[in-house]
Amino acid sequence: MTSQRTGPRPLPLHLMAAAMVSTSSSAALSLLKNGWTPWSETLKKAGNALQKDLANVDPDAFSAALTEEQNRRHARFLDGLKKYRSHTFHRTLTAPPAIWQSGPIRLLDYGATSVKGPSEGRPVLVVPSLVNRSHIMDLTTDHSFLRYLAENGFRPLLMDWGVPGPLELRKSLDDYIAADLAAALDVAVDVAGGKPVPVIGYCMGGTLAVALSMLEPESIAALLLLATPWDFHADNGGPPLGLAEARPGLEALISALGYLPVDALQAMFFSIDPLQSWKKFQAFADMPPNAPEAETFIALEDWLNDGVPLAAEVARVCLFEWFLENTPAQHEWAVAGKAVDPARISCPTLGVLPAQDRLVPPASAQALIEAIPGAESLSPQDGHIGMMVGGKAKAQLWSPLTAWLHKH
Repeated sequence: MTSQRTGPRPLPLHLMAAAMVSTSSSAALSLLKNGWTPWSETLKKAGNALQKDLANVDPDAFSAALTEEQNRRHARFLDGLKKYRSHTFHRTLTAPPAIWQSGPIRLLDYGATSVKGPSEGRPVLVVPSLVNRSHIMDLTTDHSFLRYLAENGFRPLLMDWGVPGPLELRKSLDDYIAADLAAALDVAVDVAGGKPVPVIGYCMGGTLAVALSMLEPESIAALLLLATPWDFHADNGGPPLGLAEARPGLEALISALGYLPVDALQAMFFSIDPLQSWKKFQAFADMPPNAPEAETFIALEDWLNDGVPLAAEVARVCLFEWFLENTPAQHEWAVAGKAVDPARISCPTLGVLPAQDRLVPPASAQALIEAIPGAESLSPQDGHIGMMVGGKAKAQLWSPLTAWLHKH
């Protein structure tokens, strides 16, 4: 018997937001009836037109129709949510063998996944974020960037951070970069016969890869930085709204637990687009249960809800030094005593700036690429995750990256 999923996480937040959205139109209608219409500038024209249209409509009939539509959409959201949580599909891809391990951290050899036999291609070190699980780049058979690389002349070596145990939760970000990531790079270089290897960093993994390039520049042949955050104030001219005010509470939480829990991280991601859950579960409700797109939705949603906690010192750097103080862009971030300065990167570099990224605004990643001498850029017309696993991923990202790697 398949157990019910616990996501989306945190579930009460998703349910509460959906309830508020489903009743918001009724609340707004009451304001409209009372003559109070504080339209924003972007909605003012449409709002005024709506008022004119409603002047000729029976108010009681309209109110009843509005309530019926609200209830229909809320029921559809709940139906999609229930359908997801009870669906029998589960991702079946298994991880390839590890060629190096330190506690839960493994270096996975995706060269072993090639249908042509174990790949003898050029080793490439792939670094994902510390926040989410690494298999976003190996989601399903048809949505696997790593297996695509393995079929096209490369031997991807994935840094799988695993689930941090008691020892890892005491680590600093310097430990993860200067010890674990540097050790994995040394293994990749050994596999390459002592030659430097390309390094691909995705999201926070790209930020870590930039720091790694300060420590071992002679071991890195090229850098590919996918949606890599750098200027954390680029999009809004300052830190995220409310972070400074939330700092005492977050500090207390981190100090009490010794880590930043998954649900706290998920709540932060939720705040980027509170309506996304409302929309996507309604859409999922209409999908045929066994359709390929339904299974992809489930695999992706399972990945989104399978995050890991952040070690206390790592969380403090990310939240307060990066997001609040913007230390990378201010040239104030150092790792193992070395300043992290993108201007010192001399290897060929390609930055990927997805045009519709909501998690890492293009301006944040663009600041990094502009700081690296001679860096090139690629802008797929997709979002942070869609560029990696969406329907256009192969054409817009996988193929161009593979071609670029073959040249460098």
